[in-house]
Amino acid sequence: MIEITKTGIEGLDSILNGGIVTDSTTLVSGNPGAGKSILCLQYIYNGVDQFDEKGIYLSFEENEADLREAAESIGFDKWPEFVENGDIKVYDKQVLLRENDFSSSLDLLLDDLEDEEYDRLVLDSLAMFNLFFDDEAEKRTYLLKFTDILRSNGLTTLMTNEQGAVFPDTEIGLENYLTDGNIYLIQTPTDSGVSRYVWVAKMRKQDIETDIFPMEIEWGGIQVHENASAFSMMSEEDSPL
Repeated sequence: MIEITKTGIEGLDSILNGGIVTDSTTLVSGNPGAGKSILCLQYIYNGVDQFDEKGIYLSFEENEADLREAAESIGFDKWPEFVENGDIKVYDKQVLLRENDFSSSLDLLLDDLEDEEYDRLVLDSLAMFNLFFDDEAEKRTYLLKFTDILRSNGLTTLMTNEQGAVFPDTEIGLENYLTDGNIYLIQTPTDSGVSRYVWVAKMRKQDIETDIFPMEIEWGGIQVHENASAFSMMSEEDSPL
């Protein structure tokens, strides 16, 4: 029986057939402004608020005050309370980038990563994480090591990845193949603003809905609409995964 971790995001858990596989690592990719960080904040917040599951948030791009403001601005009002009482543990860029190598930064995290209190983890983002490494081989080695540590300590993880292209089939990196799941957030311009979509391209051990679904970012976070989009942005045979 596969154990599932619910994201608590309306519509997303349905197309994931219940949620994310527990102890897995899922890559959340999209171009700037697509909603990656909001999805991750919501995942950690819902874990505490709805499921009594504590979370760790690693941000290589924001400081703790910025994260708090972002959470409160979308309606996650209890974020400061959860951080203060230890239900959410935040490591921000001032802490994570203090050391010059990943091994030193990892040493700072190990006590919490090995603490059975925590169930969820976010790494935001891999673009900044990559600055620790000089070449692709070193990056791959440490990413595998890190995901193994997370899995062995029972953490169900989301990692964000910046994508320059609008359409995900035009830009596939090594990270997509090293993770258990791949979720793409897509935004396309319209006359009145942007239209947003979510595509779950892969989730190992899960029978998922692989169509592209419309989504909105509103007060309370992301909402995914379970009616599939009226058009297909890519055919199944073009799918990169």
